[in-house]
Amino acid sequence: MIRYRTVVCVAACASIAAGVAGQAPQPFPRSNRVTQSAGPSPEAQPPAKAEPDGPSEADLGMPIYPAARFLTSYTAGRGQRYYLFGVMAPFEDMVNYYKAMLKSRGNRVFEQPATHIFEVGRFREATMAFPPGVTIKDYSGDNSGGYLNPRRGAPPERFRTIIQIVPEPAAPAKAAGR
Repeated sequence: MIRYRTVVCVAACASIAAGVAGQAPQPFPRSNRVTQSAGPSPEAQPPAKAEPDGPSEADLGMPIYPAARFLTSYTAGRGQRYYLFGVMAPFEDMVNYYKAMLKSRGNRVFEQPATHIFEVGRFREATMAFPPGVTIKDYSGDNSGGYLNPRRGAPPERFRTIIQIVPEPAAPAKAAGR
């Protein structure tokens, strides 16, 4: 089980490092924590909308954080894809959001850089390249300044947090008459 989590994390890191074309981000909701500039909570935001070239929640079968900006998707193999989203919200806010939405605690697999995985489906080695789930990675620490926005000149210049979503693979079509 840990081997598969490591594979997912390594794949996420490799794909994020590759640099990709993205969409212009929009303002993000804040958590319910009391801060000087507290805004509406994620629960108060409208449902996530699909980017022009990005997937919707219905496509993925999983929630997309309302202010997440679709960056890209990659073929994972065995009929699966994984999808990357950038957000300006803090890592812990994203972990708490997905804990509430997926009704799961998930697992912190790395402390530096902080990486949290939520496995939401059963991994079937014979038919899947990755276990279905959500991986959240913190890019705000260690003087990195965040994940560079692949769309030059578009705000924000860098994303604090990256979300990787791996949906269940599509069921193979059954032959007619069988």
